[in-house]
Amino acid sequence: MKKGLFITFEGIDGSGKSTQIALLAAALKNAGWAVLKTREPGGTGVGERIRSLLLGRRAEKLDPRSEMMLYLAGRIQHVTEVIAPALSKGRIVLCDRFSDTTIAYQGYAMGLPVKWVTRWVAEAQMRLQPDITFLLDLDVPVALARLGTRNVLSRFDLETVAFHEAVRKGYLRLARQHRRRIQVINAHDPIETISSSIRGILDASLP
Repeated sequence: MKKGLFITFEGIDGSGKSTQIALLAAALKNAGWAVLKTREPGGTGVGERIRSLLLGRRAEKLDPRSEMMLYLAGRIQHVTEVIAPALSKGRIVLCDRFSDTTIAYQGYAMGLPVKWVTRWVAEAQMRLQPDITFLLDLDVPVALARLGTRNVLSRFDLETVAFHEAVRKGYLRLARQHRRRIQVINAHDPIETISSSIRGILDASLP
């Protein structure tokens, strides 16, 4: 491999991203691959502070444009400090959320002009595009039922059904626009079935 492989996981809150990332990371490590797991917002010291600022239940109310810029600032630091160096060393990077999240949440769900958001997102990711994006698609009522079992909820976990529906529709629209990159996975399936589907798709990209 001339470089590593950049794999992102997307989906509404409660879709099972963290579980599938952990399973895939373990499988890849067992197969001998060097793997880095990371997340957004987060992944760096600056990113984790931004995460705490934006996702806590007592997060300050920000203008959506200000909020988006904070996410993008964290992404720039994440790419330059963590993701790009890992890829240059040939590692497989598994990232829980990336640029599609910003478009789905701040654009489609929060009402910022999607073309404007997309333009800023492209600047922040600095030409780094995921090789594969797994979109775990789940009906909103099922996702919200799963969130109800969590001990700690983020600000977005507490949003309305309409908000989560808008995020899901935004993701599916992005999937239609980027059919080669975004692989839609049925997140209603059993965990083992989802994991097997992801591995089957990924195997075609690994030497």
